[in-house]
Amino acid sequence: MSTITFESATALAEAVRTGDRSPVELVDAFLDRIGERNDDLNAYVNVLGDDARERAREAERAVENGADLGPLHGVPVAIKDLHFTKTGVPHTMGCAPLSDNVAAETSIIVERLEAAGAIVLGTTNTPELGHTMRTYNELVGPTPTPFDPDGEINAGGSSGGSAAALADGLCALATGSDVGGSLRNPASPCNIVSVKPTFGLVPKDTRPDAFSSHTPVGVVGPMARTVDDLALMLSVMVGPDGSDPFSVPEPSDDYRAATDRDADEFSVAFTPDLDTFPVHSTVTDSCRDAMDALADAGATVADAAVDAPSKGDLNYAYGSQATPLFALQSRILDQEFGVDVTGEHADQLSDTFVNTVRMGEGYDAVDYLETNQVRTELYDAVEAVFDEHDALVMPTLSTPPLTHDEPFPTEIEGQSAGGLPMDWGLTWPFNLTGHPVVNAPAGLTDDGLPVGLQIVGPRYAEADLLGIAAALEDANPWAGDYPGNR
Repeated sequence: MSTITFESATALAEAVRTGDRSPVELVDAFLDRIGERNDDLNAYVNVLGDDARERAREAERAVENGADLGPLHGVPVAIKDLHFTKTGVPHTMGCAPLSDNVAAETSIIVERLEAAGAIVLGTTNTPELGHTMRTYNELVGPTPTPFDPDGEINAGGSSGGSAAALADGLCALATGSDVGGSLRNPASPCNIVSVKPTFGLVPKDTRPDAFSSHTPVGVVGPMARTVDDLALMLSVMVGPDGSDPFSVPEPSDDYRAATDRDADEFSVAFTPDLDTFPVHSTVTDSCRDAMDALADAGATVADAAVDAPSKGDLNYAYGSQATPLFALQSRILDQEFGVDVTGEHADQLSDTFVNTVRMGEGYDAVDYLETNQVRTELYDAVEAVFDEHDALVMPTLSTPPLTHDEPFPTEIEGQSAGGLPMDWGLTWPFNLTGHPVVNAPAGLTDDGLPVGLQIVGPRYAEADLLGIAAALEDANPWAGDYPGNR
């Protein structure tokens, strides 16, 4: 039976606006749900109960006084404990040595959410600096997907805390970040929607290095349970900010109106594997079923051939660009906070993080730059699909969700895989190209675990991608799938 904490953010905002719901009622309901579930789910690192209740009372007074209300007035949200800061609130970035670190300022996106009326409930779990595709750290441990009653299946990463909180009704909206799939990878095991926006569309705080997000393309973006909510949150987040040298002018697209478009307006191309990756048949079958539902709703759906570079070349290109980024971030941790990642603090950090940093230290600048040729080849191959179609659709992950400790696949149905995170997540190629991507649920496996798909489009085509995702949601609804909402 549906509860208030599983109602859409769009509906909650409207109910607050009309006086049918009070911000205090909403915040109390979500905090109660967090109190019931977070010990098992481990989605939140810090819960801001007192602050959220005070802001809810302020929001209620604004309604009573007839004040102008923002589009998210009274809506409870969660913020990832990475890139999203709030003055005076602990900001650990998933690092145990930073357990006592407190943010000195509020980040751009949190400012925008609060200016729109949203109420921050707390910060959500992430692996150290968002370095991997499973959410686990030495500070608070792992976050499971709510779809596993035993708590052994990981929520995915690195925005796994946000994704799990949404899927279990612990917030109405959440933020995430993505340098290799971290908005999309956890969205798949948690059956939610997310968007990796076009680079620069949503401004990002990365100081002291304001230029660090361009290689590979790293972004921040919204996460939600419904496409309408995703569109609403994205519309609040977009627009330039002078502190981000890559931010672009606010688009003229109406993201919310885009979700009302008919399926027959769209042509999509489907690839089960980018003609490159081994993918489990359970995943492929779920995605094909979703595409059949979209086609039955009127969309044009065709199989796609993508002339992508070899998997080995792609792996090397991403590894040579992503791991030096984490090596650089480890230096900044040392400079700013005295955290020695590969030295005295290594035993307080996940082995995967320490190894990623060490790997990144092994590349030189020429290695780093030379792989831009591979990025270009992949970009051109994906762009060729858009000559005839509005979007390219493919699975988000190569297998159903994994446990906290399960190795990344070395073999998938007889096909060799490398046992790396990149052999599980199929998201990172689009961080090399910079294309915007929406993740949407495709369906559930026979074991009741979610499968997600990616809807990839040309730069600044977020409105089209949201329209396709909304058409898929209408044709293949998932609101009743959440265990806490059945």
